Amino acid sequence: MIRIETIDYSLFYRDFRALRQVTIQIPANQITAIIGPSGCGKSTFLRTFNRMNDLIPGVRTEGRVLLDGQDIFQMDPVELRRKVGMVFQKPNPFPKSIFDNVAYGPRAHGLHDHARLAEIVERSLRDAALWDEVKDDLGKSALALSGGQQQRLCIARALAVQPEVILMDEPASALDPIATLRIEELIQVLKEKYTIVIVTHNMQQAARVSDSTAFFMMDEQRAGYLVEFGPTRQLFTNPQHKQTEDYITGRFG
Repeated sequence: MIRIETIDYSLFYRDFRALRQVTIQIPANQITAIIGPSGCGKSTFLRTFNRMNDLIPGVRTEGRVLLDGQDIFQMDPVELRRKVGMVFQKPNPFPKSIFDNVAYGPRAHGLHDHARLAEIVERSLRDAALWDEVKDDLGKSALALSGGQQQRLCIARALAVQPEVILMDEPASALDPIATLRIEELIQVLKEKYTIVIVTHNMQQAARVSDSTAFFMMDEQRAGYLVEFGPTRQLFTNPQHKQTEDYITGRFG
């Protein structure tokens, strides 16, 4: 089943084309990694899926982006962002309690019943593999957690509104190796319920955690474009394009 599809999708910052005619089909309940050198549009492409690029003045797009067959640019952005959650490179918990961080989204969507909120907070923290560490300290400030715990809290906050897709932009790059391993293990568990798209500069991480990998490059005008997309094992062991082979073997990038 295809969850997200782009068709000849291009994005412009005023006159500058940042992405060039990207066509891709992202499967449901799999982990799709996006790799490529700095500046090739990976994060811009990721932010397309919940229309965060709309917040940047001068942005315009061409082509189509579909979520479960529906054009995302015809959807209410608030509803889209409920379905498509986002986890950023640096953990960004709100300066609130652990409970209030996770309950923030459901409250924003009009849920104020405390018992129901408590159920959602517990479920989300369990799904983010954090419940056992914080269940006795839900009133504690989220800013007092370690970096790895903060990132898992941000994942729990994204899960609380029951999205279909979770976008992750370098989710472990600011973490130590042990915390990174916890996040990678968590991502593997989450794909049973969610479609996950992850941008990473770490090719070893892409090889470890993803089912499919998309490799992006820049053309002469610095527009990002899709070189190759396929099963991760195939892309890393038998790439179909010389550019892909050169990148994954360290000849450039």
